[in-house]
Amino acid sequence: MGKKVIIMGAAGRDFHNFNMRFRNDPSSDVVAFTAAQIPFIGDRIYPPALSGPMYPQGIPIYLENELARLITDLKADEVVFSYSDLSHEDVMHRASLVVSLGADFRLLGAEPTMLSSTRPVISVCAVRTGSGKSGVTRFIASVLKGLGRRPAVIRHPMPYGDLARQKAQRFSSRDDMKMANCTIEEMEEYEPLISDNVTVFAGVDYAEILSNAEKEADIIIWDGGNNDLPFIRPDLEIVVADPLRPGHEVAYFPGEANARRADCLIINKANSAGIEAIRMVEANLRSLNSGARIIKTASVVKADPSIAGKSVLVIEDGPTLTHGGMDFGAGVLAARTFGAHPVDVRPYAVGSIKETLKKYPRLLTLLPAIGYSKEQVRDLEETVNNTPCDLVLIATPVDLSKIIDIRRPYSRVEYKIADMEKDGLEDLIKGFVKGL
Repeated sequence: MGKKVIIMGAAGRDFHNFNMRFRNDPSSDVVAFTAAQIPFIGDRIYPPALSGPMYPQGIPIYLENELARLITDLKADEVVFSYSDLSHEDVMHRASLVVSLGADFRLLGAEPTMLSSTRPVISVCAVRTGSGKSGVTRFIASVLKGLGRRPAVIRHPMPYGDLARQKAQRFSSRDDMKMANCTIEEMEEYEPLISDNVTVFAGVDYAEILSNAEKEADIIIWDGGNNDLPFIRPDLEIVVADPLRPGHEVAYFPGEANARRADCLIINKANSAGIEAIRMVEANLRSLNSGARIIKTASVVKADPSIAGKSVLVIEDGPTLTHGGMDFGAGVLAARTFGAHPVDVRPYAVGSIKETLKKYPRLLTLLPAIGYSKEQVRDLEETVNNTPCDLVLIATPVDLSKIIDIRRPYSRVEYKIADMEKDGLEDLIKGFVKGL
């Protein structure tokens, strides 16, 4: 038996690190995964169909709050940190706990966990959740299609269901998402791309996922989750920063690592942020990576002007508001721009949505679209219909009206990336393709 390893994760990077570094390593014995950030992912098994012949019983998954007990009871030698979007301070608090119990705390390098592709790869990652990388991905896919190329998007994992069934997934229609029992969080990422006739690949085993995508595409776009590093070695590495959260680009892991690696750094939402915030972000990025090209883009919000003067229940992207740390998004910006009045949803929230709002008390006049389970989707629907308002303002990438029964008038807020400079993102992508 090799050294005993516990992998700390959140149902994504943890499984990929295991597949890449530990699944066939006889010098290591992975005795457990721990799970954080995402509800309902503890008390599961990483199944034998994925864990390989060294682990015929699979590997148990526990909640992270059991880590100290697990290190002691399982006599762990090493804990491998394998999830994203934590402050440097929070990462080191976890390291301090592990070291105090006698185990080593380890971070894996970026390159050894990356797969190589037979196709050109553009990666889109970020310094924080909610910076706008999904919009950048859609922008890039549109440019590539306009150049006559066949892009496919490989999305960072969100395997919250049956892991064996989610080994390698392909999405090109709403029916594909329905058959896969996708959560709201998954649909928010997949539906906008599918609507643009771009096929999305995702799942658990990214070697198989990459192989499948290469059969259909002549260029791969890696669409990162949270602020994680790419799973596939990029030929063009793009990283998105958020001037609405200045300073975060140097304060979070692995977002700072992404910024240091980037070929191109995008300061998104530059149309909404203040000049001083943009200058601060640009200075920080240049201090981390003086050789990267810096491009400013706008996140353009589109809403019906008739919302003016109305009381609105604003629903925003869930992960951006929760572990992403934002307290507003496109919906709130639209309400401010057009003179609508967001209502306080907290008195009317029920079940798991009520608990989420208690956990994130800064979310005062907006509702995160949380839906990791059927129960949460029901709680979201009841909360929306309980809340008195003139209008429900849906500012999620997915059309929630197709997922829950909204019994009030509603209107959608849309947002897309746009270049703000002549020599911008579109020019970068055209230059990349020309050089292939």
